[in-house]
Amino acid sequence: MNPIVKISVLTGLGGCLSVFSVGAEEMLNTPPLPVSAVSDTAAPEEIAIEPTGNLLLSQALALALTKNPSLAAFSQEIRAREAAALQANLLPNPTFGVQASNFGNNRFKGADGDVITLQLSQLVELGGKRAARTELAQLNQHLAGWDYEAQRMNVLTQVTQAYITVLATQQRLLLADKLLNLAKQVVNISAVKVRSGSVPPLEETKARVIQASAQIERQRAQQQLTASRLRLANSWGSTQAIFKSVQGDLEAISPLPALDSLIQRITENPDLARWTTEMDQRQAFIALQKSNAIPDVTFNLGTNAYLDGNDYNLNAGFSIALPIFNRNQGSILAAEQRLYKAQDERRNVEINTMTELQVVYRQLDTAYREITTLRRDVIPGAESAFNAASRGYRLGEFAFLQVLDAQRTLVRVKTQYLQAQANYHLNVAKIERLIGGALNPTSANKIGAIQ
Repeated sequence: MNPIVKISVLTGLGGCLSVFSVGAEEMLNTPPLPVSAVSDTAAPEEIAIEPTGNLLLSQALALALTKNPSLAAFSQEIRAREAAALQANLLPNPTFGVQASNFGNNRFKGADGDVITLQLSQLVELGGKRAARTELAQLNQHLAGWDYEAQRMNVLTQVTQAYITVLATQQRLLLADKLLNLAKQVVNISAVKVRSGSVPPLEETKARVIQASAQIERQRAQQQLTASRLRLANSWGSTQAIFKSVQGDLEAISPLPALDSLIQRITENPDLARWTTEMDQRQAFIALQKSNAIPDVTFNLGTNAYLDGNDYNLNAGFSIALPIFNRNQGSILAAEQRLYKAQDERRNVEINTMTELQVVYRQLDTAYREITTLRRDVIPGAESAFNAASRGYRLGEFAFLQVLDAQRTLVRVKTQYLQAQANYHLNVAKIERLIGGALNPTSANKIGAIQ
């Protein structure tokens, strides 16, 4: 069997859910890539091949990184901004002009005769326009890198959550199978008791109704599993799920770290971390607008060729705009206002992220406590009560309604337990997306490998 360890479910940075593959943790711990290396994010070709057997989280993540269409679109945007940065650093092209004068009139002779003027002009940018333009384009490129990293985390989070959902629906189907078997056992016991005349036929009819209901529940679980498998496959651009099953352990949970320690880590979230570059970009845009207020100089150098006398002369000059009316003051003021706007937007993102973190943390804490209570107290009691009621009904000590009540209780608490486990791991994924890293960075290593 493949070695598996606990994951602390993030999305691309570092943690995981339960007990998944070692490769998943390595994939999640991949640091943000520099902009120039985005094209190298593809996993090796053999990893990107869609598996047909048991699917590991690391394989699902690798498939998403190499084949997810939305992630590929962000990568193309980075390439486009790289090209824009290259363009911004280029010098203005010189201009070559030709002009013919005095043609068609034979009265003009000598210096006033036919003239051809050749002129070469070069625009010289003043005020540091080229440097400011290049810096702005490079910062735009870096922002595209942050956008890619945020989308990478989003994709990996979505894949992890879809993986958890498939794992939970697999467990729900197994639970439905067990409950169906229990219902069949009750039907068999009722049939025996009816044939012996110890109970009326109505009890067997009720037992068969319960069995039919359990069969419907199993069919519903099977349909949910099919749908969740398709959603997982869709994350890497596939329209069908050809893998057999996913591997993992929903039982693996860990105590929660303090909320304050998580709040201190939200700056690792790329949605927040990008704002440092965003502020620099807004400042660079202001600098560019201020440099645009300084007029450029155009130098001219040319010659006049006189066709009648076969003579020529040289011309030289320059031109510059006079900043009397337009000093680009409106554009400068607009750029400054957008800087203030960015400061407010960053604060808004920080508040929303912190609020979301606190809300999800409380949901995670609730799920953790629910799992602990159900595992320690509720499920053992419900299983014991059902076993006792089934044994007593077989021996004629309990009525059928008591068995039915015990069975319903067992179904309810086991379903509740499975849902709490799924909620726990889904909320772990949300938190790790919010903090940009693993919920418990060292807990996965404490579990050890399971062969």
